[in-house]
Amino acid sequence: MEQQNLIKTEAYVNGQWVKAASGKMLEVTNPATGEVIASLPDMNREDVRKAIDAADAAWPAYRDMTAKERAAILRKWFDLIMENKEELARIVTIESGKVMAESLGEVNYGASFVEWFAEEAKRAYGDVIPPHTKDRRLVVIKQSVGVAAAITPWNFPLAMITRKVGPALAAGCPVVIKPPVETPLTALALNELAERAGFPPGVYNTITTSDSSEIGKELCENPKVRKLSFTGSTPVGKILMSQSASTLKKLSLELGGNAPFIVFDDADIDEAVKGAVVSKYRHNGQTCVCVNRILVQDSVYDQFVEKFTKAVQELKTGDVLDTDVQVGPLINEKGLKKVKEHIRDAVDKGAKVMTGGESIEGLFFQPTVLAEATPDMIIAREEVFGPVAPVFRFSTDEEAIQMANDTEYGLASYFYSKDVNRCWRVAEALEYGMVGINEGLISTEVAPFGGIKESGFGREGSKYGLDYFMEIKYMCFGGVNK
Repeated sequence: MEQQNLIKTEAYVNGQWVKAASGKMLEVTNPATGEVIASLPDMNREDVRKAIDAADAAWPAYRDMTAKERAAILRKWFDLIMENKEELARIVTIESGKVMAESLGEVNYGASFVEWFAEEAKRAYGDVIPPHTKDRRLVVIKQSVGVAAAITPWNFPLAMITRKVGPALAAGCPVVIKPPVETPLTALALNELAERAGFPPGVYNTITTSDSSEIGKELCENPKVRKLSFTGSTPVGKILMSQSASTLKKLSLELGGNAPFIVFDDADIDEAVKGAVVSKYRHNGQTCVCVNRILVQDSVYDQFVEKFTKAVQELKTGDVLDTDVQVGPLINEKGLKKVKEHIRDAVDKGAKVMTGGESIEGLFFQPTVLAEATPDMIIAREEVFGPVAPVFRFSTDEEAIQMANDTEYGLASYFYSKDVNRCWRVAEALEYGMVGINEGLISTEVAPFGGIKESGFGREGSKYGLDYFMEIKYMCFGGVNK
């Protein structure tokens, strides 16, 4: 494989590229080919403590920089990301299996958060409150919360870092990043560019490890870490929340989903099909906001299934580095096994395979459509995280809303309708943090990203994102008129 100058084979702590104290190494594998791409330090709790200590030591000087100074470094980081867009996208693709066209899009998306928070750094406004007595003045300011830890997932190895550390760095928080064992190379490439941008030693740290549980526990229990941001499964999020209780750590948790996609009888069916395809099969169905259940009204059910099936059959599977390819591999054998189990269960309970349903080679699996899905199927309750789209029937608006909300999750939801009154009613009734109305792609740096119920809490991106890395301080000045 051609060696890339952004592929780093060491972790980064306190301004230095370092190895694990134990000398242990981990391997990173290309899911499309099975090829070992690189060997990296396999770090332990001793290593992460050093990173936390370095970040804590760097905090006073970094938080005391002006917002404009921090913004200038972030802006340089953004420029470097965009200058190295092709190489970053290639790294994303070879370690995550994401097709090249989507990886290029992810670099743009991820960079947008760095650009946005470079601008928002200068807008962390406070308040002057009208006093309750004549001799007092009441002021509210916002200050950096302190060392921020980011635990990121493999499905967006670049954007999930920038979406978390962009606001942290803008707010004056040094960061300790723990990328997943599947996709650490993207994190280290970003770190290389952050170093070039000029973040002071200790402000930006990246730990690589195969022992996620122990490193996560240290990040949760160490009192020097004041904020933890995690994207991943709900069960792991609950563990991290419990482990953070001893230090009452500030948390942002973006957890699992079970996104419904509702097609009403007055929808533009062709547009709904396009929205469903892009939302369901992006990164082979392996995103937190991917459609998991498609709910279609009886009178347009057959029409939608026919057109949707045809569109899915046109998706191209192949070499992930080919920009014309739309479907890549699943991330690992565990993911492949889950897809097969969900299809087997659905078929046993009466679902009809309209297209797909079979493995291709290695971790590749055919994009699949299941008609006549029912609520008793596993795929109705669990996030499949793969290229399988079950299509359910409903009769009334009330039934659609009930079916959509019948889950403990509440991250993303989608529906298609031309009736503006129905749009308002349904959007307000859906118990989700985000709703796409006649749109299958809703993520953007200018809007708040996050869920409710067991999909977590906290918001990333938008003007709200900075607040989750800041503390509000109230100052009361007395004796002003004396």
